[in-house]
Amino acid sequence: MKKLEQKEWIAVVIAVFVVGFFFVFGPTLLSLLNNNKSIQAVEQQPELLVSDIEIGTGDEALSGNRVVVHYTGRFVDGRVFDSSVTRNEPYQFVLGVGQVIKGWDDGVVGMRVGGKRVLTVPPELGYGPSDYGPIPGNSTLIFDIELIKVDK
Repeated sequence: MKKLEQKEWIAVVIAVFVVGFFFVFGPTLLSLLNNNKSIQAVEQQPELLVSDIEIGTGDEALSGNRVVVHYTGRFVDGRVFDSSVTRNEPYQFVLGVGQVIKGWDDGVVGMRVGGKRVLTVPPELGYGPSDYGPIPGNSTLIFDIELIKVDK
């Protein structure tokens, strides 16, 4: 019978250890691998970022109020795609009833007349996956908003 060298003994010990490991823990590992529990993904809500530049002192904009705003809309790279300021034409809408994108309905609530706010609107709260005029689908948009008037 041949005498084993040190390297061969090490290989035998490792092999016995591996076989023993799978003998002891194999059933547990297989049950974990074959576990048919479904993994549920947690759906995160898209986040609207709101940054007040200037806090107004006038009436507060609440859902259901008609509001008048000046705005500039731009892409994240800074390119402007629309502005009521350059047209010198304020924009008015009823807040909270879906006349504007959800990012505006959510982001203008709580502003006070005279206030200025920057809204960073993710696509899910903006125009979604569809192109809208010069706005490509799935665009994150940045709006500079100034609240001019609130009609209660």
